[in-house]
Amino acid sequence: MSSREVLKTVLVVDDHDLIRLGICRLLSDVPGINVIDQAASGEEAIVLVRKHRPDIVFMDIRMPGIGGLEATQRILSQQPNTKVIVISAFNDDVYPMTLLKAGASGYITKNADTDEIKTAIETVLLGKVYVSPRLAQMMVVNGLSNQSESPLSLFSPRELQIAELITNGKRANDVAETLNISPKTINTYKYRIYEKLGVSNDVELTLAAVKHGLVDPSEVI
Repeated sequence: MSSREVLKTVLVVDDHDLIRLGICRLLSDVPGINVIDQAASGEEAIVLVRKHRPDIVFMDIRMPGIGGLEATQRILSQQPNTKVIVISAFNDDVYPMTLLKAGASGYITKNADTDEIKTAIETVLLGKVYVSPRLAQMMVVNGLSNQSESPLSLFSPRELQIAELITNGKRANDVAETLNISPKTINTYKYRIYEKLGVSNDVELTLAAVKHGLVDPSEVI
């Protein structure tokens, strides 16, 4: 990098310290990148984006509080020029499609190496979308067949987000407070979610979420 080139600033968001530090370590090997700060939650990320106005945010999905989906939407509504690259352990096609619809510029998995991270950064800075190759292939195949194996593909971004919060142990009133919408609206969404998954209560919802990859089984108590 020449002395005239401007470093691209990056914020890393993940609630697990070791993973967050690992991502920062990988980014330190990417020329032209400056990790300016780290966040452990979506709420903290929103505050730090407002403070630093980073070029790129590396965003985890499943975190305490509002989570990565809501954080992405709020960040991009305030800072539309910021590029959000989702970096997640979830490797089915539901989350990538949902996050890209929400405005994210990229989606990579947590086993990505430095070369892929570099490629993702270069791609989104050109105004293009980057998705890890295997996930991109899965999305194309499901798009061509006009279906996904998972009923979660029928969810709107808001429905997916509320299902995630419920399976994380939050009650309707807690979800309403987190997302700043009414409990009545949350219950309406819950009915739609139950209907789409063919379940009748939160326990069945959690089991269905594990089955279809919305929840890591190790996170279910």
